[in-house]
Amino acid sequence: MSILTGKVAIVTGASSGIGYAAASLFAREGASVIVAARRQSNLQALVSEITDFGGHAVAVVGDVRDEGFAKALVDTAESKFGGLDIAFNNAGILGPVTPAIDASLDSWKNVLETNLTSGFLSAKYQIPAMLRRGGGSLLFTSSFVGYSVGFPGMSSYAASKAGLIGLVKSLAAEYGAQSIRVNALLPGGTDTDMAREFGDSPDTVEFVKQLHALKRIASPEEIAQAALFLCSSASSFVSGSAMLVDGGASICRN
Repeated sequence: MSILTGKVAIVTGASSGIGYAAASLFAREGASVIVAARRQSNLQALVSEITDFGGHAVAVVGDVRDEGFAKALVDTAESKFGGLDIAFNNAGILGPVTPAIDASLDSWKNVLETNLTSGFLSAKYQIPAMLRRGGGSLLFTSSFVGYSVGFPGMSSYAASKAGLIGLVKSLAAEYGAQSIRVNALLPGGTDTDMAREFGDSPDTVEFVKQLHALKRIASPEEIAQAALFLCSSASSFVSGSAMLVDGGASICRN
């Protein structure tokens, strides 16, 4: 039996990168998956991929800043598959890479709403659904940026991702006694569209590689494996954690 057989999972930011890889992996491990993002064509490609290998998936298109979208994802999980056990709240944006004093208030708000407020909205609807199932696992994608390292020009991104860790700790304390686990996943440099926004020149890629003890960046599939661990019963005594999956970037000084 696969590790997620009989489970129902929501994965946001599923149109590419870590979210796409995680949704595919969760489905291969037996979960019925609601995949969510703004790009419909990418989601449909993912649903087709999952269906082709015999999995079960439904796509819901929308913006994680919208409270109605957060509710719609949970409603879909319950109406299509009977409930909700797992939520991987992975959607996020980098935002403008610029010195803090040059950033606009609108750009700051957009990054915070997309990366942090969306996490609150997700939990607001996901937790009651999980309580109706007798428990569950919530996972949020944070980052090593703003936690173990600071990058110039990334104040809004770092603040939003650090804020998610505080949200995770509070939710874990509030709902742990009701069998709901809440954790944060902190990837290091990963080969995603967002990473390429930071820079995809050979020099930039090499710079990022050298930040890590492993001297390389991760594939989305490697980060998805860590997400699977935190969302599955393999991590049944893990809650309130900020788990670094950063290739040793937090301990590397050479």
